[in-house]
Amino acid sequence: MAPQFDRLSHIAVDWGTSSFRLWALDAQGNVLAERRSAQGLAAASSEGFETTLEAHLAALAVPDGVPVMMCGMVGSRSGWVEAAYVDTPATLDGLVAQAVQVPSTRRRIRILPGLAQRDPARPDVMRGEETQLLALASAGVTGPACLPGTHSKWVRMQRGEVEHFATFMTGELFQLLRAQSVVAPAVAGAVESDPAGTAFALGVGEGLSAPETVSHALFRLRAAWLLTGAEPADTLSRLSGLLIGAELAGAARLFGTLDGVALVASGPLARAYRAALSIAGVGNVAFFDAENCVRAGLHAAAITTFRLERNAP
Repeated sequence: MAPQFDRLSHIAVDWGTSSFRLWALDAQGNVLAERRSAQGLAAASSEGFETTLEAHLAALAVPDGVPVMMCGMVGSRSGWVEAAYVDTPATLDGLVAQAVQVPSTRRRIRILPGLAQRDPARPDVMRGEETQLLALASAGVTGPACLPGTHSKWVRMQRGEVEHFATFMTGELFQLLRAQSVVAPAVAGAVESDPAGTAFALGVGEGLSAPETVSHALFRLRAAWLLTGAEPADTLSRLSGLLIGAELAGAARLFGTLDGVALVASGPLARAYRAALSIAGVGNVAFFDAENCVRAGLHAAAITTFRLERNAP
């Protein structure tokens, strides 16, 4: 269904390593139409970034001239055009001001840059999640924020400024351990973890209380399967809980109290982290839907950028 052109303001695109999400938005950020595909970085690199984008726009009958604001790996060194990292501490307004222009004869296209932490003691990078932080800043969020994912991000924000952040490879470790480690046979056949179950809670508790022994606890998952016939579903839930619990322990060490954390997540990740934070006794958790946040952040960046350009002499 084509967008209502009398209301269409701009296009927002979240373009990652393995996925493509596009929204046609009006000036208030309401979704008029959307497109989704698995045409992430690798697929788009072979098909052509502009070809891929314009094919999606054509499917919605979006005319030339409608501007596009993008974020994610499309702005990486191997993406369409590199949007160089902005160093922290960084204001999110400044991040928007450094959106990179993509050459195009059909429309204005911008890519938001990521963030880099160049402290030699704590080097770190993020690309894509900073767009969700734009939405948190608009909501007046200060203090810690947790953005779970393949690489979970923990961020300290104050008055629209990102002070520092830390990445935890929790999601990637979970996938590697369940598929390619000695733990894999113990979870074979299990579809997903159950954050409401006892096994998950036990894992979170152990990861929280003794993160330094997590590798030992991981091997015990295999031993329990071999010696006691532990169920794969329970083992998978305990594996998830262990890793998330250790992440929370690490975040508390780096950021201090986690009370009042803004949790930005969707789907199973949202359920798992909400449960883990509750088990950890973290109070006043503010929940934000991850997809809504990335779309709201892109919308805010588009309104600021394209309105300024329209008003420029």
